[in-house]
Amino acid sequence: MKTIFYTSFFLLLMISSQVFAQKKDYSFLTDSLKIEEQLEKYKLPGFSVVVFENYKIVYSKQFGVKSANSPEKIDENTAFSTASISKPITALLCYMLEEKGLLNLDDPIDNALKRWHLPKSKFTEKTNPTWRQFLNHTAGTTQDGFEDHYEGEKIPTLEESLMGKIPRYDKEIEFLFEPGTDWQYSGGGYTIIQMALEDKFKKPIAELAKKYIFAPLGLKNTTMIQPNEKGFLTNVALVHDKDGKVIKTGLPITPQVAPSGLWSTPKELAIITIEIQNALLNKNNKVISHNVAKKVTEVSALKNAVGGWSYGWQKSFAYNNYDWFACNGSNTGVGGNVMGTMKDGNGFSFLANGEKPNRFPVMERTQKTILKLMNWKGDFNNGETQEIPSGLKEKLIGTYDDFLYGQKMETKIVEKNNRLYIESMILDHFRSGNENELVYLKNGLFKLIDYPNLLKFEFTDGKASSVILQRDGLTHTISIINKVE
Repeated sequence: MKTIFYTSFFLLLMISSQVFAQKKDYSFLTDSLKIEEQLEKYKLPGFSVVVFENYKIVYSKQFGVKSANSPEKIDENTAFSTASISKPITALLCYMLEEKGLLNLDDPIDNALKRWHLPKSKFTEKTNPTWRQFLNHTAGTTQDGFEDHYEGEKIPTLEESLMGKIPRYDKEIEFLFEPGTDWQYSGGGYTIIQMALEDKFKKPIAELAKKYIFAPLGLKNTTMIQPNEKGFLTNVALVHDKDGKVIKTGLPITPQVAPSGLWSTPKELAIITIEIQNALLNKNNKVISHNVAKKVTEVSALKNAVGGWSYGWQKSFAYNNYDWFACNGSNTGVGGNVMGTMKDGNGFSFLANGEKPNRFPVMERTQKTILKLMNWKGDFNNGETQEIPSGLKEKLIGTYDDFLYGQKMETKIVEKNNRLYIESMILDHFRSGNENELVYLKNGLFKLIDYPNLLKFEFTDGKASSVILQRDGLTHTISIINKVE
């Protein structure tokens, strides 16, 4: 009888635990995010946010309206222009095509171009830039971003875009350095990728992305079709200016689709991100392989790459001691962010249909709040620590040019309670506090909890003169200037 009782009790306990787990309430996020108040305060028309944890979407909430001219509310299926979030989707498409044997990303990209060819340059006389170099911004091309167009306006062709016959540019795209030797963010480089894909496969990039990514994942509210084309989505958020008014038709047309023409929802961006996370784990992935997921999220550039870059994805932060792959998008009147951890399946995505001063404060507060309240705790770059020798502390304390992200902002190393901390405007902007402890590892390297690269300092005449960034087998040395005499 006792055995039956204990067995029954154990089963009841297990069932109760499962029910409790399934009914975990995430409404605390709504109460803490206070999005409605933020929309009113900053004149932001609408905001949509999704949080995922342990490879599942656990929170989805929408606020505000699709258009300032209509009372129609944003819902979970309302798509936004995602701007640069298009880039990692384009990169993912290319890697999936390579895996299927349809592309070789180490081939010179000019071989696939038909309508236009790469301009001659002293930087490419000995090196033919490859698909892969364009995908991680190491090809060296100009043209960072583009201006949107609207129905009724002349929509430029890809050739006109690359020839510089568009707003913002008055000359043909060009090379700034020898491909593979440096890093330069380039929307123009992704426009070249789009042309190469379309010339090679004789299909629009929107059709390729739907066939290989969107349809297999069951995404019905994600597309690279533009508002002036047949098949564009009907449930969409319009773009707004800083006064909260709809810009022209509210539907920006982006001929440069690969770098900035994707439309999607936070929920479906989360589905793509979770699929990549499952693929990294090599479990429950249905469309993206383990091999492709590893390749598109690996760190492939450190030099001048704002903390680190992969193929379309930013690798710049280590929030909550996790390695993240992320991408933010910013077009006129709309923008957002998607972030996922490299392990454990955590992350979030959000999109907003307002201009920068309206959406940035809401986005920043939302990100900080989610990271704080979800209390995710990773083990990225963990290593055995040791006390920093006093002589080494004295050599490091000082005020420097930014050596973390290369953004020419002041960065300080200070001592508090016998510990060293880094004070950086960039770290402070993305975190709620500025307590970034510089931890000394037993292998002689330093690490910061929210910074992904390990640091090794070098000294000249008793002062720090350079720092070597290390990550995933890559290294990059940065000369640093101590501003304290």
